[in-house]
Amino acid sequence: MTAALVDSHCHLDFADFAPERDAVVERAHAAGVGLMLTISTRVRRFDEILALVERYPSVVGTVGTHPQNAHEEIDVSAEELIRLAAHPKIVGFGEAGLDFHYEGDYAAQERGFRAHIAAARETGLPLVIHARSADDKMIAVLEEETGKGPFPAVLHCFSSGAELARRGVALGLYVSFSGILTFKRSEELRTIAAEVPADRLLVETDAPYLAPEPFRGKRNEPAYTARTAATLAGVRNWSEAETRAITTDNFFRLFSKADRNALVVSEAVGTA
Repeated sequence: MTAALVDSHCHLDFADFAPERDAVVERAHAAGVGLMLTISTRVRRFDEILALVERYPSVVGTVGTHPQNAHEEIDVSAEELIRLAAHPKIVGFGEAGLDFHYEGDYAAQERGFRAHIAAARETGLPLVIHARSADDKMIAVLEEETGKGPFPAVLHCFSSGAELARRGVALGLYVSFSGILTFKRSEELRTIAAEVPADRLLVETDAPYLAPEPFRGKRNEPAYTARTAATLAGVRNWSEAETRAITTDNFFRLFSKADRNALVVSEAVGTA
């Protein structure tokens, strides 16, 4: 048996998967992806996340509001997030954070982000952080909030600068890499991935977005986590088996509420 991978960030609730969710989960298992973390983007649609985690033994979830939706859910409090996270298969918060790539209500983003941080700090459940085109402000908020007390978190789908990675790791955060790592012009990102401490690395798809090479431009799905893991293995000079073992151990260390017994192990070697 080979070590199973974890797709630490996907969106199985999105309509892109509606016609064939069962097949998507089965293909993930066949590719050696033994667990999927499906990420909440709207607290007011949290029932859809619950339906998925209750349907699929190898799917766990989070609860939270994406920064681009923060203005729609300005009333979501840390207390509400904590209450909703009581479900046994809800293993973290988010995704929340700052996204300055598009015009938006940045004050609402920051307010929501800080509420999610407070929930993570109080419960010890990790926060999945979305950071895009906001490195300086993200560093400032993370350092200020860590000063109030530490909280577990991961910088998901990392595509920011090296300084955010370094400062995040110094604060105790994990760093997760998506299919962007495989893109031909992602040399700088691969350099960052080579420098992140081994015990802080995760892999993900962010499916249905950001399909890795050679599927770039097509709909992404959890099975393709194997492609990103293979690229990470090359960057780190690890075997694919080592990469699987390291990133999976890291996932369960961070998302300690997730049940490792739910991990589906197969004979796959990551060639989806």
